Amino acid sequence: MDNGSVVTSFILNAYTELEDHRYLYFTGFLLLFILMVLANVILITVIYIEHCLHEPMYFFMCNLAVNGIYGSISLLPSILGYLLSHTYEISLAACLLQIFCIHSHAAVEFCILAVMGYDRYVATCHPLHYHQLMSHRKVCALIALSWFYSFTVFGLYFILTVQRTFCGMIIEKLHCINFELVKLSCVEISIQSKVGFVVTVFLLVPQLFMILFSYAQILRICLHASKESRGKAIQTCTPHLLAVINYIVGLLFEFIQSRFNMTHVPYKARIFMSLYFLIIPPLSNPVIYGIRITAI
Repeated sequence: MDNGSVVTSFILNAYTELEDHRYLYFTGFLLLFILMVLANVILITVIYIEHCLHEPMYFFMCNLAVNGIYGSISLLPSILGYLLSHTYEISLAACLLQIFCIHSHAAVEFCILAVMGYDRYVATCHPLHYHQLMSHRKVCALIALSWFYSFTVFGLYFILTVQRTFCGMIIEKLHCINFELVKLSCVEISIQSKVGFVVTVFLLVPQLFMILFSYAQILRICLHASKESRGKAIQTCTPHLLAVINYIVGLLFEFIQSRFNMTHVPYKARIFMSLYFLIIPPLSNPVIYGIRITAI
């Protein structure tokens, strides 16, 4: 392949569908960005100030909020900038940076949700030993592992993308996604697709197994518990279950519209599907968990 055909910038083509009402969309995304950051900052601040909230569950909530801010900053400022611009070109370096931030955010989110599932299992099934099993040191280790594991696993795979050269320029999204960028590669991508599948398994299956195991044990305990204990367990676990279901729905939306032919679906619906897991969970998680905190 002639080096002259290798591109170093890309066109985010989805913005052409938003041109007619760009200022309306800009206002909507700006309000979303402000709400997402504000809601998560409030949650973090309240947990930090209220000493009675210095418990494992709230530390995990705090990290979920930090990751929500990280994901919001990775995506929405660039969308706001392009909505005010008449050029939708993004450099290779900026595209790669956005890909790493967005994918690492998604991986960290699911890891923290898995750890929170384990925390709910310990709180429900071993309440008398909860503080022993979820000591401050263990909580810190679980939080550090969630971030380190996510960044490392995706980072090792991301090296394959960084080393590629690209010949296509059009990305049919509002933002850069690894699979969409790899499809523009100058050479065959089947090996990287297989490696990507393995990486996806490592970033989803252990966490999903931990969540399913935790709730299977919680369900087993609830079946033999008193009505009062069962109600308390449901109250404790419902916010986490809502957050997990919300996030999995977003991942399914992204997987379906990235891997299958969606030409029969309206373009703006596809845009919503691609943004769901990056916008809705960071916006809804502080609300889902915040309503349980009296201080808020």
